[in-house]
Amino acid sequence: MSIPIADHVREIPKSGIRDFFEIVQSMADVISLGIGEPDFVTPWHIREAAIYSLEKGRTGYTSNLGLPRLRRAISDTVQKATGVRYDPNGEILVSVGVSEAIDIALRAILNPGDEVLYHEPCYVSYNPSVALAFGVARAIPTNAEDHFALRAEALEAAIGPRTKAVMLNFPTNPTGATLDRSQIEALAEVCIRHDLTVLTDEIYSELTYDAREHFSIVSLPGMKERTIYLHGLSKAYAMTGFRIGYACGPNEVIEAMMKIHQYSILCASIMSQDAAIEALERGEPAMLRMRREYELRRNYIVSSLNEMGLECFMPRGAFYVFPKITSTGLTSQEFSMNLLREKRVAVVPGTAFGKSGEGHVRCSYATGLDQIKIAMERIREFCEEARRQRTRSAA
Repeated sequence: MSIPIADHVREIPKSGIRDFFEIVQSMADVISLGIGEPDFVTPWHIREAAIYSLEKGRTGYTSNLGLPRLRRAISDTVQKATGVRYDPNGEILVSVGVSEAIDIALRAILNPGDEVLYHEPCYVSYNPSVALAFGVARAIPTNAEDHFALRAEALEAAIGPRTKAVMLNFPTNPTGATLDRSQIEALAEVCIRHDLTVLTDEIYSELTYDAREHFSIVSLPGMKERTIYLHGLSKAYAMTGFRIGYACGPNEVIEAMMKIHQYSILCASIMSQDAAIEALERGEPAMLRMRREYELRRNYIVSSLNEMGLECFMPRGAFYVFPKITSTGLTSQEFSMNLLREKRVAVVPGTAFGKSGEGHVRCSYATGLDQIKIAMERIREFCEEARRQRTRSAA
């Protein structure tokens, strides 16, 4: 006898990133530009806060919404970043990473068949998360010519009779794309006119470069009441393993999300929450140091890729570049697999982030500059060899 699997789960593909890195982990001496995880160790004072929490015997449950002090720290942090104040006692929920916040937000607002729009290439979980909430996910392709920005006219054209929500992620994984204020204002106008709910995943907002200020759609008039603001500490504070995210939104939405959270997760780890308090209250200097290092790496990797003929725009956020690899004559999958086998450098095929990622690969610069320099030289050699092979084949 076999246990039947639910149809909507069976139809969801496994993550293209995780499948690819199963292969990477079986190989030795690989320089990885693949996984989107900071190479920095969590700053000591934040780790110390978790250790002290454990030593004090803080090993129990917390409120389903999260520790009150942490919710106050989140409220202060979000107000400083966006100008919008959320009530710590009803408009903020602490989640197990942003991934859980996305999941329970979608489950809280979608009825079966409701449609959610998102821009692509995108983070791998968006489409499956919508499907698991019995919604219908629809991708809006973006392109390198527009620096992978989501245009208001493209959003408008994609809206249908069942469209209920739109998911935004700027700065974007995998492209590093950002939007300026005028572009965000245009998107907000469309969302208000069509009465759409907005889920804005701003996990990379602190990692914005070139002395630019990140601007959130929730800052605009008429948007707080229709937006679920999603964020966390994994990227900017190098706290991926602590698994702390949060959602801010209207009280009735947070209450609905809390119901799902309390029955499925109950609460985030208290020790991680104590570490998150330390990060939000005193972690900015360390975050800024990491951001400066990322910016130096970004400048080097973009310059190197363009010099070797892999067209790459200068991303202004996150820690990814998304170069175009069509000059080699290879598909995204072929480029990534051949580069891994022949040169021991791991990048992620652009198709892992949706069909519109074809012709590109994702390179993460959350890797030490010394390793990036070696990887760039190996990629240069690989591209030269691939182009020579293409020329011989054409002849």
